[in-house]
Formats: sequence, C-alpha cells, structure tokens
Amino acid sequence: MRQFKAVPAVQLWRRMLNMLFETGHPWVTWKDPSNIRSPQDHMGVVHSSNLCTEILLNTSKDETAVCNLGSVNLAAHTTAQGLDHQKLRDTVRTAVRMLDNVIDINFYPTKEAETANQKHRPIGLGLMGFQDALFIQNLSYASQEAVDFADVSMEAISCYAIQASIALAKEKGAYATYRGSKWDRGLLPIDTLALLEQERGGYLDVDRSAKMDWAPVRRELKEYGIRNSLVMAIAPTATIGNIVGVTASIEPIYKNVFVKSNLSGEFTVVNEFLVGDLKDLGIWDQEMINDLKYFDGSIQEIARIPGELKRKYATAFEIEYEWLIEAASRRQKWIDMGQSLNLYQARPSGKKVSDMYMIAWEKGLKTTYYLRSMGATRIEKSTLDITKYDNVVGKRERNEFGRVIEPPAPAPLTKETKEDCEACQ
Repeated sequence: MRQFKAVPAVQLWRRMLNMLFETGHPWVTWKDPSNIRSPQDHMGVVHSSNLCTEILLNTSKDETAVCNLGSVNLAAHTTAQGLDHQKLRDTVRTAVRMLDNVIDINFYPTKEAETANQKHRPIGLGLMGFQDALFIQNLSYASQEAVDFADVSMEAISCYAIQASIALAKEKGAYATYRGSKWDRGLLPIDTLALLEQERGGYLDVDRSAKMDWAPVRRELKEYGIRNSLVMAIAPTATIGNIVGVTASIEPIYKNVFVKSNLSGEFTVVNEFLVGDLKDLGIWDQEMINDLKYFDGSIQEIARIPGELKRKYATAFEIEYEWLIEAASRRQKWIDMGQSLNLYQARPSGKKVSDMYMIAWEKGLKTTYYLRSMGATRIEKSTLDITKYDNVVGKRERNEFGRVIEPPAPAPLTKETKEDCEACQ
C-alpha cells in the first residue's frame, strides 16, 4: 500500500520560506510555466531544472537531459549608444553553429544522455556581462532604462539565435522530434505567454511588447523547421565571466571592492568602471580606497561621491528586488528555457521573501536560483595598491624617479585618540 501524507499548502509554503530564509535554498522552479511554455510539450514532462536552474528539459527512464551551453559577452556587443546589432548577430550565428556541432562530436557517459541529446538537439545560448553593458551606457540597474535594455538585448539574442537554428535546419535538417512541437505549430517563445495566461486564468503580469520584425522568422520557421528543440538558457557564468573580465551572467555587481577566492587563491576585485568615473572627477586617491574598504565596497555613504554615481554603482543588496525580477521577466518572455536568477535581500523577513517569490511567479519566471542575504562577516580591511588601476583612465602623480607620490600616512593613534575611537564603537 502506498503511504502518503496530506500537508496544507500554506504550511508547506512556510517551511519552504524558512529554508530559504536560513540557507538560501531551495531553488524554486514553477512547473506551470516550465511545462506550458516548453516547445517540447508533445514529448513528455519537465520534471525539474538542472542544478543552476536554467535548463528545463524533458526526462524519462530512457532519456537523461543534456544541454550544451554558451554565453555571449554582452558588454563586448554594447556601445554608449546601445547594442551593436550587426556584431551581435554575427556572434550569435557562430555560437549556435558551434553549440550544434558539439552535439555530434561530444563524448557521452551514458546511452540515455546520448539518445536525448542527439534526438532533440537542445542548446542553451545565454549571456554574461549584463551589468557591464549597463555601465557602458551609463545606466543604473535600478532603473526603467535597465529593464528596457534587458528586454531589447534578450529579444535581439532570441531573434538571431532562432534564425541561426532555422538556417542550420535548412542546411542540415530539423531535429528528429520536430513534428508536433510548438515550433512546428508556429509558436515562438513570446506566443506561449498567452497559453500560460489562459491556463492560469489570468495571474500573469508580463510586458508583451516587441521591437524587432519577427515576420521573416515565422516564415522561415514554417518553411524549414528548426535544428534545435531548445535554443536559449542563461547560465550563471561565475567562472567564465571572471576569466573574460566581466560581471557574471545577469547579476548586478556584488560590491565595488571585494575579495574573491578560488583554487588559485584570493584576489581583490575592483570595479574599474567606478575607478574611471572617480578619476574623471579627480577623487580617486588613497582616501577613496580607504573609504571603499571601510564601507565594504559600497559608495552610498561616501559624501564626496555625487548622487548620480551612487545610483549608477548601487550594489546587489542596495537594489530593490523588484528591479531584478522585472528585468528577468522581460528576458523570460523571449527565452524557451530559463535563467539562473539570484535574488538579494539585505534584511529579509518572512513576508518580504514570500512577497518576492509571489511577484516572481506573477511575472512569469520559470525558476530562481539562490536567495542571498548579507553575511555576518565583512571583507578584510587589507592594503590595496591603487597604482594597479592607473591604466583604467589616467595616471597618478609621480616624482622625478617615476614613482607614484603617495598621500601622507595618517598620524599614529595616541592614547587620547585611541580612547576616543573606542568610545565611538
């Protein structure tokens, strides 16, 4: 006899929220948008996401979900005026072809993985450096302009990626299970929002606007089909973003100065966009470095930094979560899989966490990743050599021997000043 236990939904939800509050887990995946909007709904069920919550593929006893991922460096395709569409189109076309080739030349550890990958040919093209792209355009993450850029940049990647996969289908043929898919029915990712809204009986607050001409894409899809069952997913890119030198994935900047650790050791990361702007203002000096360290990489309490820079360089915990969710919602309408979306709350509470996830559901998100809150520890107040960042914009003043002229060292603490400092603690 099968044993089970009925648990009130509210009680279960509260237990989930408690776990999120205490550990940042579990990573929440909503089964209704994940399945209703899936192009492969004719082939089975999406039971879960992958570990990083961006991959949403069907699984069964005969098939293990496998997806080949790549990420466009969005910062390298952005100017002060916005997206470089020609460059982005060329990059996306190359990336889609390379990811599709991996399916054929890859090593598969199990037969179930090989069967699934070669039968459905899913790929996941995403992006990294979103925050850098905003800095290049002089935009704050916490702004309507940033939300709009999230929309137009993902629409462009989606359009070019789908076109590239259609071109491969024209050249090599559509994937084996194309017939009966949403692609075969002429449904693009943007079209599936209506299906989700209908299934929910409403409860979907997603902007439906589009900027690009999708008519040619629809015509080509109808004529040639598509090479890959799924085309887009935004992975975390924490390591490759660090290698390339841009912010990870769609993340807001964590801190303007922080210490990062990996197998190579510990190293200090400084926001070079901020350094450049401070040098333009003539206030990049040792005192500024000391202030940045004192305030743990935040500039909000540094009086001599102007307000427009404080808005531009607000860090992850200084941005209201509604901005992150709205930007993610604008991306999700163009994506056939999901996105690794970390959420941040500096001072979480049960109600705030519950409201946040309810808003994410209503905004049509398929998944979320970690819930991050402020840790009890702070970065080490160690010495930072500002000469390492001389090449960001300008040079510091040097003496006749070419050495940087450092500001005078602070006066040593006397017994009186030490007592005053301790009294302020």
